[in-house]
Amino acid sequence: MGNKRKKAGSRSRLQVATLCISTAMVLVLLGMVVFSVLTAKNLSNYVRENLVVTIMLDQDMTSSEAQQICNKLKSRPYINHLNYISKETALKEGTQELGVNPSEFAGVNPFLSSIDITLLADYANSDSLKWISRELQAYPKVNEVDFQKDLVDQVNHNIVKISIVLLVLAVLLTFVSFSLISNTVKLSIYERRFAIHIMKLVGASWSFIRKPFIKRAILIGILAALIACVVLGGCVYLLYRFEPDVLLVVTWKEMAITGASVFLFGIIITAFCSTISVNKFLKMKASALYKI
Repeated sequence: MGNKRKKAGSRSRLQVATLCISTAMVLVLLGMVVFSVLTAKNLSNYVRENLVVTIMLDQDMTSSEAQQICNKLKSRPYINHLNYISKETALKEGTQELGVNPSEFAGVNPFLSSIDITLLADYANSDSLKWISRELQAYPKVNEVDFQKDLVDQVNHNIVKISIVLLVLAVLLTFVSFSLISNTVKLSIYERRFAIHIMKLVGASWSFIRKPFIKRAILIGILAALIACVVLGGCVYLLYRFEPDVLLVVTWKEMAITGASVFLFGIIITAFCSTISVNKFLKMKASALYKI
């Protein structure tokens, strides 16, 4: 008798461990999708706000006139950051790159002063850049406004594709995770189908019978979510060690929402699957329990 109880206890602990690990693995995948969706917007904003628009100024533009333009630009709603590069600075940088001073051959400084600006993410698209470019060219002594139109279009196009892929992946993973966890929970309840039937025969209500199973499933869901959060946190830490600049895209807000989502998924899915499985056995007749 004692050996049977030990075997039953060992089997029960093995089932709990299996359910916990399998649920944790599914929650890790779901957490990765949630994390990717949340950081995709930050990554999009980061890329857009690092697209540089260069304003080339006329040769006779003085530093004071350029500074006046800079002051006006700072008040514009689309400006994220601007950097004025004088002709002297451009000459110095050009000399370092070329290895010779071009002014020695030309007799004058061939470089133009310029203003490099980066835009706020909402304005870094083709439509906005068209009217922004026209506005910038209207400033006095502005020679040319240059930006990489093809790069802007490519970035925005890729962002849309990535968003669609992540959305489809999230839907598929949600369906797959529900199926996997449901089957695992069903197997863990399968061995207690006769105990469920006996409790039903002695007059226990369905809610009373379901309660311990749902409670146990929720505890497993919480433990699995905790394991999944540790794994996801470890992945973020390794990513940070490999590329510290990842913190420009990943913030505590995204990590907190991801962790909360993992716990929420873990609790809801396991509780829901447990309810469905118990209800299935509650609806069965005694004869049917021997045939499954």
